[in-house]
Amino acid sequence: MDTEVRGRSGLGRAWLILLGAVLVAAGLFFTIGGGWLIGLGGSWYFLIAGLVLIASGVLIICGQAIGAALFGLTFIATVVWGVWEVGFTFWPLVSRLFAMAVGGIVVALSVPLLTRARTPRLIGLGSAVALVAGVVITAISAFSPKGVIHPTETAAAPQAAPATAPDWSAWGANDQGHRFAALDDITPANVNTLEVAWTAHTGETPQSTGSGAEDQNTPLQIGNQLIVCTAYGTVISYNVDTGAENWRNESGGTVPAWQRCRGVAYFDAATASFVADEPDGITPDRTVSPQRVFVPTVDARLIALDITTGERVATFGEDGVVDLKIGMGEVKPGYYQQTSTPLVAGNLVIVGGRVADNNETGEPPGVVRAFSAETGALVWAWDPGNPAVTREPLDEGGYTRGTPNVWSAMSFDPDLGLVYLPTGNATPDFWAGERTEMDDLYSSSVVALNVSTGRVQWHFQTVHHDLWDFDIPAQPVLYDIPNADGTTTPAVVTVSKTGMIYLLNRATGEPLADIVEQPVPQGNVEGERYSPTQPYSIGMPMIGNATLTEADMWGATPFDQLMCRIQFKGMRHEGIFTPPGLDHALQMPGSLGGMNWGSVSIDPTTSYMYVNDMRLGLANYLIPRDQVQGGSGIEMGVVPQLGTPFGAMRERFLSPLGVPCQAPPFGTLTAVDLKTHALVWQVPVGTVQDTGPMGIRMGLQLPVGMPTLGPTLATQSGLIFIAGTQDFYLRAYDSRTGAEVWKARLPVGSQGGPMTFRSPDTGRQYVVITAGGARQSPDRGDYVIAYALPS
Repeated sequence: MDTEVRGRSGLGRAWLILLGAVLVAAGLFFTIGGGWLIGLGGSWYFLIAGLVLIASGVLIICGQAIGAALFGLTFIATVVWGVWEVGFTFWPLVSRLFAMAVGGIVVALSVPLLTRARTPRLIGLGSAVALVAGVVITAISAFSPKGVIHPTETAAAPQAAPATAPDWSAWGANDQGHRFAALDDITPANVNTLEVAWTAHTGETPQSTGSGAEDQNTPLQIGNQLIVCTAYGTVISYNVDTGAENWRNESGGTVPAWQRCRGVAYFDAATASFVADEPDGITPDRTVSPQRVFVPTVDARLIALDITTGERVATFGEDGVVDLKIGMGEVKPGYYQQTSTPLVAGNLVIVGGRVADNNETGEPPGVVRAFSAETGALVWAWDPGNPAVTREPLDEGGYTRGTPNVWSAMSFDPDLGLVYLPTGNATPDFWAGERTEMDDLYSSSVVALNVSTGRVQWHFQTVHHDLWDFDIPAQPVLYDIPNADGTTTPAVVTVSKTGMIYLLNRATGEPLADIVEQPVPQGNVEGERYSPTQPYSIGMPMIGNATLTEADMWGATPFDQLMCRIQFKGMRHEGIFTPPGLDHALQMPGSLGGMNWGSVSIDPTTSYMYVNDMRLGLANYLIPRDQVQGGSGIEMGVVPQLGTPFGAMRERFLSPLGVPCQAPPFGTLTAVDLKTHALVWQVPVGTVQDTGPMGIRMGLQLPVGMPTLGPTLATQSGLIFIAGTQDFYLRAYDSRTGAEVWKARLPVGSQGGPMTFRSPDTGRQYVVITAGGARQSPDRGDYVIAYALPS
């Protein structure tokens, strides 16, 4: 030991003790955790690195320069190990090296306190300079998107927009769900000049506590009215050019949980096709409120409002209301409700309904019913558990209880006369030993019904005997795919929580892209049964559903990465269809997706489909009935699954800091060519500006790609709009390249669907978004914001 160093006291000596103690503590964490990881069959790196860090720290406390050298060797070995494990992929490598590099800078700058020798000091200084340069370059580089898949083909030039564009008259823009507007005033070239044209307030801020209210609305535009519904069932009409309120109707209704309204539906008696006769010889009075909107409520009512006044339509149902609980048997508060928009198909208004997942067996029926859009009379019913039912229930108990339900939006093809349903699975989700053959028949499927009769034309199942809550969450989207000979093929495309995309002929249900039955892992829980295969859509791109390995584990620091590795190695993970068991299992994607209720948008000028996703794993296990304590079917934690031998625990697969355990991106926007089935481009969406470890906002626009929950909007000019990220922005992307071309800061986050229209009075194009709050943030609002080009 250098004599001067041995005798040194004061701040220098205290600093070395502190630095050494920190290294020893880090080394102990690595050593203990690394030993645990090895016991689980994991990487040896952390144990070896931990032992060397302990030695390095002790030597530095003793004032020996070799301690710094040991740290340097550890860093070099970490670089080699990191590149060997993940290559030069940015975010995984940052997780392994950034914190070590910062530590290396501190150690290197402390070398003068350890020795007076010239060479070690120069090495320390040079190392510090090199590491500082690397950290700075990495920090700067972190603000540019990583993992981008650049365009693999050149899109066709956009066609000229028609002289007039139709109203945004349905939740998905039209009954086919395209979420496309044939407008080209706002373009990739001028979108950066968009400004707020007006802001309105609904006066109802959704509160995430209590009823779990969330704003997930996509407004309608009918003529010069913009129609919005709030999470609490209030419907408001605004003037499209000024945001001035025309009328409001407080439809009301409260439930214990899951309060929201994703949209209302529009009916015009003057233009609607008539696809089914009124039952029982009823003659509708078409002079009363021929234009109306239908409001779904969380307490299971269907309400018709006059579009001019906002008053209830007296000739519809009972004073404007149809009670959807009729025929449903016992309905406990919050166990059956309407959260998605009804479907208007010709002269029918069709509803499914959300049931409360995972509380118990025998929950309310998953029946889908069609009512006269003019009188509210029941025209037909589809009971997934009893094909003999055509309208009313066959006995006093009501429709078949506990059957697969349709909680998301439906679609309609007037030419084929078919309605397309996205079904869920019979509750509860994670134990299905008691499901019947009929429960499984239509579960997690696209079901095509004859619009006049409600009878099944065809169905296609995306998950057999679903044990994962992989119900179809999104509106099936109808699109005519152009062929080389000038003809078109009628297609229906549905995205799933599994990260798979299913492309089917919508007339027959036959696949238009390869779907194969592949063997899947089998469980061993007594009393459960397992499908030996599952339908993999191999002919379309897979998004965010690769089977994870230990090397995929990530963290903001090596410490939480180590904890994620321990979690991962302590769980069973066998890919998408890892069956639940009494042991801890990892489901990836989790029950939120993959893709969720926001569905997709399609640009018919290019045949590109735009898909946004989230990548959040779910750690779960079954709990024997006598050990289940409390819980509910909502969100995370214990779910009771009463009536079965097991409850279940489900938790997000997060590090101790609350960061997803797998490497970024955690959410992307992807373009898929429906003609070639190719993935054209993919970009991460969202930053950590308004979130971060332990819920602390980082305030940094690091584009790691965050989970997305909400729809997109495509326009003919070549733009994609999206707001459903965890940071507070409405963004626009070039739909041909995936380049972000504009973003506007929102006062709070949004889960709403952006929509656009041209004002019939001024000819001005607006883009509108509702902002009530992002799911992970406590910030809430009641904003309706319209953007336009400068006047």
